[in-house]
Amino acid sequence: MALIVQKYGGTSVGSVERIQAVAQKIKTFVDIGDQLVVSVSAMSGETNRMTVLAKEIQTVPSLREMDMLLATGEQVTISLLSMALQQLGCDAISYLGSQVRIVTDSEHGKARIKSIDDHRIHASLNAGKVVVVAGFQGIDEHGHITTLGRGGSDTTAVALAAALKADECQIYTDVDGVYTTDPRIEPNARKIKSVSYEEMLEMASLGSKVLQIRSVEFASKYKVPLRVLSSLIDNPVGTLIISEENIVEQAVISGIAHNQDEAKLSLIGVPDKPGIAFKILKAISSANIEVDMIVQSVSAREGLTNFAFTVHRNDFAKALSILGTVCEELDAIGVQSDDKVVKVSLVGLGMRSHAGIASQMFEVLHHEGINIQMISTSEIKISVVIDEKYLELAVRSLHSAFELDKE
Repeated sequence: MALIVQKYGGTSVGSVERIQAVAQKIKTFVDIGDQLVVSVSAMSGETNRMTVLAKEIQTVPSLREMDMLLATGEQVTISLLSMALQQLGCDAISYLGSQVRIVTDSEHGKARIKSIDDHRIHASLNAGKVVVVAGFQGIDEHGHITTLGRGGSDTTAVALAAALKADECQIYTDVDGVYTTDPRIEPNARKIKSVSYEEMLEMASLGSKVLQIRSVEFASKYKVPLRVLSSLIDNPVGTLIISEENIVEQAVISGIAHNQDEAKLSLIGVPDKPGIAFKILKAISSANIEVDMIVQSVSAREGLTNFAFTVHRNDFAKALSILGTVCEELDAIGVQSDDKVVKVSLVGLGMRSHAGIASQMFEVLHHEGINIQMISTSEIKISVVIDEKYLELAVRSLHSAFELDKE
């Protein structure tokens, strides 16, 4: 008998039929004697629908009231799923985040979990019940409902698994695991059997949308075995995300991630003196714009430097306007911008012990006539910014060159 925490996303519980299918899947675990705690999201589209309603009433909705509103989505799914389980003969009980005391800080819309009181859940499990908990939500120390931000149901599930010391946390989504790259771009992409927390964190931050970053961070911190599975097909294996030391064979390259939400900005001919980088990035960060890659290079003119960085495309127009003002203040030559770039990244623990990965990557891109505009590296990652028209060619060429289609 194992204690398993499962999470089902909005697509998995998007209709009565899908909720009933999820109940059937849960019942197979109950039938072999496992104890189940299930965290679910709101039905697909519900969060967006409620957000639209709120903005029709209040131009800039109150964050506290938005949390009160959005938290109702999960209340619907936990009760419907509990009913579906009861209909199948499984004793089930649903709880809101506040009822099992998922205590968070008071940052409405993006709260972080501080603690979980596991007594009520354990009591229900010991009574032979399947416990269905609302994902995405909690309660602060003042009794206010809070939400964890988009994708927060993943974090709820991992936090529950950590608090309950579960044997495994299973994240059911619309894909059946983590692949070496996006199968929509490279049909020969292969499902990865196991990957480390560190690699999954890099992939998630670099554009892989399989898991929310915070949930992987939580799993890594508390060493929760995390498995990605599909709720739409019957595949009990999926991809297991575990500690590096538990992976028997470490691939040199585990996968290729890409991010199409990039935009590049460059300040040309900035006086090369201390404090310039601070002045540029201070103005950008003050507007709540996150900067990703940064490159500073020597200008053709003596005493000047060029400063380039990338931001999310949604922030491109705002960042460009700010940089224009900074350009005048610093008496720089001008501003260059490009919102038609993408980031392509190699990720793999094996980079630590294998030399020449970067040069091989650059050789492949050179052979395909793809110009590299920016480069960023870490111990287990190499990222490049390229023109977006070369995205598919770059991913496919690198996938083939590093033989990621092979076991």
